Amino acid sequence: MTKWPELAREIADTVLFPVADSVDADGEIPSSHFDALAADGFYGIAALGEGGPSSEELVDVLETLCGGCLATTFTWMQHHGVVGALAASSNMSLREQYWDGLVSGTIRGGVAYAGAIPRPPLLWAKRVNDGYVLDGIAPFVTGWGIVDVLLVSARDEFDNSIVHSVVPVGEAPGLTIEELPLIAARGSNTVRIVFDAFDIPDTDVCAVVSDEQFQSTQLPGLWLNGAMAMGITRRAVTELADLGVDADAFEEQVARARADLDAALRNGGDMSAARARASELAVRASAALVTATGSRALVGSNTAERLMREATFTLVAAGRPEIKTALVERLSGY
Repeated sequence: MTKWPELAREIADTVLFPVADSVDADGEIPSSHFDALAADGFYGIAALGEGGPSSEELVDVLETLCGGCLATTFTWMQHHGVVGALAASSNMSLREQYWDGLVSGTIRGGVAYAGAIPRPPLLWAKRVNDGYVLDGIAPFVTGWGIVDVLLVSARDEFDNSIVHSVVPVGEAPGLTIEELPLIAARGSNTVRIVFDAFDIPDTDVCAVVSDEQFQSTQLPGLWLNGAMAMGITRRAVTELADLGVDADAFEEQVARARADLDAALRNGGDMSAARARASELAVRASAALVTATGSRALVGSNTAERLMREATFTLVAAGRPEIKTALVERLSGY
């Protein structure tokens, strides 16, 4: 039986974290990071179903890897959206085209959900005879130049359904790419994509789902993305302890924040409040580490200042308006 959390800790401690500061400074993730994840089967986790990690193991894996190198893990996390979409797709030829490579990690995937989520959406799909035409913006797409395929989601302009398609990554007519200079995780190669009459043939359409079906998939994603903040907090707490700081109070807060996230998923609790609490905790723990580190934290390319920027990153990345509102209220002391 695969011990996924132990494998994740081995990769985080021996491959990711030792060079995380230099990856952040250089803005480039070594391909060996992704190779290590593929070699231990981490690209195929979403395809394992009941044979894969439990929910508790999964968040342990994500938090551990995020605490090792956020840029690497943030990029790798997107892959599982493609795997999950193809696992549920009735387009068997599309699935057969990519499935084995996606599961093994020889084909690496990313996602472009954010154009379909806002109201009104930023990315529209128009039905034509043999597929769809996309117009609009995917504002936040991670892994450009790293991944091989993208799961692109757009909202049908006529019936409000969501069109999911899997398309190869690269220069193509109707695409304009703008690199985003992120404050953290720069090596993730996150870009803004403008679609201008971009053709999607029916052969590349993974699924067309109702808005209700699309919304029902959002809660688990919000829960999983909370692992970014939790992983940064866990790393900050570890670093504090290594400096000789009593971090027991933070350890207790980590346990409560994780319990809140899990309860929001399982019991219909307030996921926005739980996500806000997790990101606020990441900011406070990282601020404590900067303070304990002292003046060295004011010089670039060190763990304390990197974690501080990464914690700030989680205030917005993979968020929603409700999370933003909850965060502002918490940070305002309401």
